[in-house]
Amino acid sequence: MAHRVDVHVGKRIRQRRWLTGMTQQKLAAMVGIKFQQIQKYETGANRVSASRLWEIADALEVQVAFFFEGLEQPETSGSAPIGDVPYDLLGDKEAMDLIRSYYAIPANQRRRLFDLARVLSDVA
Repeated sequence: MAHRVDVHVGKRIRQRRWLTGMTQQKLAAMVGIKFQQIQKYETGANRVSASRLWEIADALEVQVAFFFEGLEQPETSGSAPIGDVPYDLLGDKEAMDLIRSYYAIPANQRRRLFDLARVLSDVA
């Protein structure tokens, strides 16, 4: 059974890779491994060594700490939602599509869309 930290790190690798539009094949080539290994990392089936995580962070242009962000301590972890926000928000494909689309919008229009979303959520 995969350790929860390995699963979390794998999800963060997948999320960052996906947000940048990078394929598993491209990431694997950048770090000198086969894409199947990236698949295993992303599912948490295989642990990522410290040096490999460093290479992946470099390829995805993030700090190594990025992969541990949002990791809860064992006594506080769980799958319960926080308010109306699902616990695993970044694991939700629809939410990730929305985030990716949001950042593809020019900044001035993005701010207007954000303001509209705030108004709509206050009304609901």
